[in-house]
Amino acid sequence: MEIFQTYLLPCIFAFVACIGFSILFNIHGLGILICAVGGGLGWLVYLVTAPMFHSDLLQSFAAAVFISAYSEVMARIRKCPVTAYLLVAFFPLVPGGGIYYAMEHAINGETDLFLDVLFHTLGLAGSLAVGVLLVSSLVRLINSYVYRRRKMKGA
Repeated sequence: MEIFQTYLLPCIFAFVACIGFSILFNIHGLGILICAVGGGLGWLVYLVTAPMFHSDLLQSFAAAVFISAYSEVMARIRKCPVTAYLLVAFFPLVPGGGIYYAMEHAINGETDLFLDVLFHTLGLAGSLAVGVLLVSSLVRLINSYVYRRRKMKGA
């Protein structure tokens, strides 16, 4: 029962939330399911890596790498843009709460708490961005290598 509450239930919630955002972004058919599965699995990676890393920044990075790789593969299989898969699958990881609490501390005049929460939130956003950048760059590098090899064989 503990595994269900700790891992499975939050992933189901992330899956359902991603379905809602897929509909909001006007994604149709099987794309909705693919995006939602990416969000649910990304959240599972985030939860599973907690005992390994003991840092939500590294957890976010690992989840971002997984979601980016998943989105790249699904985009290639379905011959669709990667952006839609990435945007929807990343919604469970977006540090919206941190932004809210940072602004709350700023309005209340709690400068130390504001800066602490703000920099932590920026760190989370940065780890997500670096994860996407790493996978995207690696995919472009591989595609460039494959393209050059094909061009050399054909010439």
